[in-house]
Amino acid sequence: MPDLYPLVGPLLRALPPETAHRLTLAALAAGFGGTSRAPDPPELRQRLWGLDFPNPIGIAAGFDKDAGAPDALLRLGFGFVEVGTVTPRPQPGNPRPRMFRLEADGALINRMGFNSGGLDMVVGRLSARPGRGIVGVNLGKNRDSEDAAADYLEGVRRVARIADYLVVNVSSPNTPGLRDLQARAVLETLLRQLLAVRDEAGPRAPLLVKIAPDLTPEERRDIAAVTLATQIDGIIVANTTVARPPRLRSAAAAETGGLTERNQAPSQVAISSARPRPSTSTMA
Repeated sequence: MPDLYPLVGPLLRALPPETAHRLTLAALAAGFGGTSRAPDPPELRQRLWGLDFPNPIGIAAGFDKDAGAPDALLRLGFGFVEVGTVTPRPQPGNPRPRMFRLEADGALINRMGFNSGGLDMVVGRLSARPGRGIVGVNLGKNRDSEDAAADYLEGVRRVARIADYLVVNVSSPNTPGLRDLQARAVLETLLRQLLAVRDEAGPRAPLLVKIAPDLTPEERRDIAAVTLATQIDGIIVANTTVARPPRLRSAAAAETGGLTERNQAPSQVAISSARPRPSTSTMA
């Protein structure tokens, strides 16, 4: 298929960012793009958590929240796709506008707020897949839930059999109180509950936790200790940041939400806790 970006790219960038995002996903789901790919060079292959990644570059959660086009994304050449964040019940997320381009900075701010079609939609779509290619599921809680643990437990229980790996998202800056779940005692209790449910669900899906970049050294030490104590499979570092570097020039930099910069370090790196010395394994 010819490279259509020189034509389509400027058109998409002329649209509001969330509209462009939705159109791109709809086009992928309809079969436009991602129709063929050459095999990856063997030197790019990685084996981790019992999974064979054809290459270490993938799509992080947030792009395909409702599992609308994971196979099309895999055919584009990504080594894996992480869908979600998915909440147990459907919810609309925060009011629009909630995504902002920082053109002068090559950056983006979003405050989507876990907009999700819910577990029924995601489970139905993933269950109908042919099963080729690595697809992980990123799990969250409903905004109005009074029991965060129950939401995550439901997510693990329902997707553990169909996901190649599971991610517990306790680090989005756009759901009130969510980052409080990263506190040492709270996180350890939650992860032990989730591991028990995961182990009861059937074949053992790797379980990872996604953390925020805006942690103090003490908080990072606490999370590392919890990771080792619970023996979860790894950590995803990291979610978007609430910090605003002084170098930002765009007017939209004042918007609330999570910031991602084009020229920063990779926005998502998975670190395995299964080895004596944790190692970077995948990024998105």
